[in-house]
Amino acid sequence: MTFLLAFPAIALCFLNVYLEHREASGHHARPPFVPYEHLRLRNKRFPWGDGTKTFFHNPKVNALPDGYEQ
Repeated sequence: MTFLLAFPAIALCFLNVYLEHREASGHHARPPFVPYEHLRLRNKRFPWGDGTKTFFHNPKVNALPDGYEQ
Protein backbone atom coordinates (compact mmCIF):
# COMPACT_ATOMS: atom_id res chain seq x y z
CA MET A 1 0.00 0.00 0.00
CA THR A 2 2.81 2.38 0.82
CA PHE A 3 4.57 1.93 -2.50
CA LEU A 4 1.38 1.89 -4.58
CA LEU A 5 -0.54 4.75 -2.95
CA ALA A 6 1.52 6.86 -0.56
CA PHE A 7 4.67 7.47 -2.61
CA PRO A 8 2.80 8.34 -5.84
CA ALA A 9 0.49 10.65 -3.86
CA ILE A 10 3.49 12.41 -2.30
CA ALA A 11 5.12 12.73 -5.73
CA LEU A 12 1.95 14.24 -7.22
CA CYS A 13 1.62 16.72 -4.35
CA PHE A 14 5.26 17.71 -4.74
CA LEU A 15 4.82 18.18 -8.48
CA ASN A 16 1.72 20.31 -7.94
CA VAL A 17 3.46 22.58 -5.42
CA TYR A 18 6.60 22.85 -7.56
CA LEU A 19 4.70 23.83 -10.70
CA GLU A 20 2.53 26.32 -8.79
CA HIS A 21 5.60 27.91 -7.24
CA ARG A 22 7.45 28.12 -10.54
CA GLU A 23 4.45 29.74 -12.24
CA ALA A 24 3.87 32.32 -9.51
CA SER A 25 7.51 33.14 -8.67
CA GLY A 26 7.74 36.12 -11.02
CA HIS A 27 4.35 37.63 -10.21
CA HIS A 28 4.87 38.59 -6.57
CA ALA A 29 5.27 42.31 -6.14
CA ARG A 30 6.29 43.91 -2.89
CA PRO A 31 3.28 45.47 -1.16
CA PRO A 32 3.35 49.26 -0.77
CA PHE A 33 4.68 50.59 2.52
CA VAL A 34 2.00 52.05 4.77
CA PRO A 35 3.38 53.48 8.05
CA TYR A 36 0.72 52.17 10.45
CA GLU A 37 1.49 53.13 14.06
CA HIS A 38 0.74 49.67 15.49
CA LEU A 39 3.12 47.80 13.16
CA ARG A 40 6.91 47.51 13.36
CA LEU A 41 7.12 48.86 16.93
CA ARG A 42 10.63 49.06 18.37
CA ASN A 43 10.54 49.66 22.14
CA LYS A 44 14.21 48.75 22.42
CA ARG A 45 16.94 47.91 19.97
CA PHE A 46 17.64 44.33 18.91
CA PRO A 47 20.92 43.00 20.36
CA TRP A 48 22.35 42.12 16.91
CA GLY A 49 23.36 44.13 13.86
CA ASP A 50 22.27 47.75 13.81
CA GLY A 51 19.35 47.05 16.18
CA THR A 52 16.49 47.79 13.77
CA LYS A 53 16.34 44.54 11.81
CA THR A 54 14.77 41.36 13.16
CA PHE A 55 16.87 38.21 13.37
CA PHE A 56 15.33 36.75 10.20
CA HIS A 57 15.17 40.05 8.27
CA ASN A 58 14.72 39.81 4.50
CA PRO A 59 15.23 43.21 2.80
CA LYS A 60 13.09 42.18 -0.19
CA VAL A 61 9.89 41.64 1.81
CA ASN A 62 10.36 42.97 5.37
CA ALA A 63 9.99 46.68 5.97
CA LEU A 64 11.80 48.68 8.63
CA PRO A 65 9.88 51.22 10.76
CA ASP A 66 10.63 53.97 8.22
CA GLY A 67 10.12 51.96 5.02
CA TYR A 68 11.76 49.39 2.78
CA GLU A 69 15.49 49.21 2.20
CA GLN A 70 16.70 50.09 -1.27
